Amino acid sequence: MPSWQAVGWALTSGITEEQAMALISSSRFIAETLRGYGITHVYFVPGILYEAISEFADLGGTPVLTHGEVPAAYMADGYARAARGPGIVMCQTVGSANVAAGLRDAYLAGSPVIAITGGPSPRYRYKNLYQQLEDLAMFEPVTKFNGRVEAADRLPDMLRQAFREATTGAPGPVHLELPGRNGYGILGEFDLELIIEEEFAHFPPFRLEAEVNRIRQALDLLVAAKRPVIIAGGGTVASDGGAELVALAAKLSVPVATSLSGKGSIPEDHPLALGVVGHYPRQSVNKTVAEADLVFYVGSKVGSMTTNDYKIPRPGTAVIQLDIDPTQIGRNYPVKVGMVGDVKATLSRMVELARPAEHAEWVGRAQGMLAEWRAEVAPMLNSDAVPIRPERLCKELQDFLPEDAVLVADTGHAAHWSGMMIDLKHSSQRFIRCGGTLGWAFPASIGVKCALPDRPVICFTGDGGIDYYSSETETAARARINTIVIVNNNAALSHPMRNAEAASRGKKSPGRLQWAFSKTNYAAMAELRGCLGIRVEKPGELRSALDRALEAKRPTVIDVVTELEAIAPAAWG
Repeated sequence: MPSWQAVGWALTSGITEEQAMALISSSRFIAETLRGYGITHVYFVPGILYEAISEFADLGGTPVLTHGEVPAAYMADGYARAARGPGIVMCQTVGSANVAAGLRDAYLAGSPVIAITGGPSPRYRYKNLYQQLEDLAMFEPVTKFNGRVEAADRLPDMLRQAFREATTGAPGPVHLELPGRNGYGILGEFDLELIIEEEFAHFPPFRLEAEVNRIRQALDLLVAAKRPVIIAGGGTVASDGGAELVALAAKLSVPVATSLSGKGSIPEDHPLALGVVGHYPRQSVNKTVAEADLVFYVGSKVGSMTTNDYKIPRPGTAVIQLDIDPTQIGRNYPVKVGMVGDVKATLSRMVELARPAEHAEWVGRAQGMLAEWRAEVAPMLNSDAVPIRPERLCKELQDFLPEDAVLVADTGHAAHWSGMMIDLKHSSQRFIRCGGTLGWAFPASIGVKCALPDRPVICFTGDGGIDYYSSETETAARARINTIVIVNNNAALSHPMRNAEAASRGKKSPGRLQWAFSKTNYAAMAELRGCLGIRVEKPGELRSALDRALEAKRPTVIDVVTELEAIAPAAWG
């Protein structure tokens, strides 16, 4: 209901008391809109829309105050991916450039983050108003939609448009700029109609099937191929199409690889599962795809990470592609058949229409290469070496993961080791990976835990990653967001180490200056900020540390001292 001020204003403005009572404050309207779309958490840096944030809390929502705009955007990103619906980040205009930087990962990963920021006040343009710049253009490269709300009466349609843009087609981030440094240019009491378009509270809002004739063409090619491979991308996860993917692969007897974003689409102990392909792969997977005579990309952008810089599959290999975004079809590889549609819906129809096929010899060949790779890495997975091998850390984490766990991985070595070495063996487990920005994983894991409070959320990062936003351990402790953070601590940015050493060969300046850190105890740092900190220096201590973290009633940082010289292997191909 509107405040008493609205009724008082009616007495002096000529409108009736009934008309005044139909008004709603813009702050209340924003809060009710967010709650109406199912938003439970908002991540923000003051000051922006203080009244709206207060109203959001009064309606049962949880505002999460962060130490910076970039990690706030990462939290909203993690929330969005976990909830399969929009996440919200807010800040005043002076921090908007940081939010734009924080949306980069959401844009790369196709995550529906809605950013609401203050902006220049129209009446004070060109007057050197404190903290104000024209920031709108900075959001253009990292959003699907970038708009201004220039008056309060545009709030209803612009907020609906934000949710619509974020979730339809390929999901992605959206930005709305409000007038005034704190967004106060839209404050007041107004006649605003609250309409919640529930279909846009999640993605995909609609499940459109690809054309049946194209589905039949694709199935004919898959049956006729001698060495077909399915590669499932992030779109398979976004569409929740894992069960349909497994059913189709089983019916056609086709081995399945995944992109890093698609990891978890198929349980990785399934007889047809191969693992991650591309730039952070098991060597056997790239070798298998290189031998394939047909590759079926499912919900994948077929970018450089998935194709190892466009070398796998080999040029000339027949390709089928299914994606919700028609502009991705044939973008990097010419296709024999392109299908535009929702992954889950289209794969379901493919299962219905497919006739059983047999590729036993080819499946045996692919699984044989995988078995050879497993035998090759087994000594490192079981190593008792001190400092700890990262392969052993990954094995202990794999064996520990609860059936409903969510593993959130940083980029670089964290993504390489976890994507390659950790098998997700349950369809209920999830893997959410960084789109490319080091340091993303820890703040994102906070957002994931907010969206999935009853599930174990484990962040896998390194000392290079955790140092970006370690201040957010205080946020997790204060807000009681009980994530588990595993730090692969080798006192280095080891992912670029090989290149840095090569570049410095023969020079006076050692390459170590380009990648090495001083040793840091992250467990002790976490304790200072109110988290549980556990330092692990021997392999035999890993499992008890993980069990202790899972039972803890507060966020936990497990600082694992690992071998500096253990560098993830370069991709085959």
